[in-house]
Amino acid sequence: MKSLVLSLALFFMVFTINAQEDKGITITVTIDNVTSDQGKVLAAIHTPETFMRGPGVLNAESEISEGKVKLTFENVSEGTYAIMAMHDVNNNKQMDFEANGMPKESYGMSGNDMTMGPPNFEMAKFDVADKDLEFNIRF
Repeated sequence: MKSLVLSLALFFMVFTINAQEDKGITITVTIDNVTSDQGKVLAAIHTPETFMRGPGVLNAESEISEGKVKLTFENVSEGTYAIMAMHDVNNNKQMDFEANGMPKESYGMSGNDMTMGPPNFEMAKFDVADKDLEFNIRF
């Protein structure tokens, strides 16, 4: 009887672990116009509450090779998000600005809307539902 209970418990535990591993959507981000291979590219998935206010709900960084980067976010829950990415040339983990307030480092976002003025969530938002997503972000 003990072995039957242990076998059933093990079966349900393995089933639960496998089900948890497959939760969520995978989002792949490609950036192919990075101006140099110096530093890293930092990217984050944001909600309206985190957009332009620091780290995102999911964060990633990547080395740059021949001006190209590919980042992957796994197990993203359903919802509405935006992606921000920046070329952190000096590896200080933050955007650097000129004295006049203009960014010194390249950046981009989902939606690729690069109008004048600071980015906003509405320009970059997208919905995560039931399929994996791919984005090409331009700096």
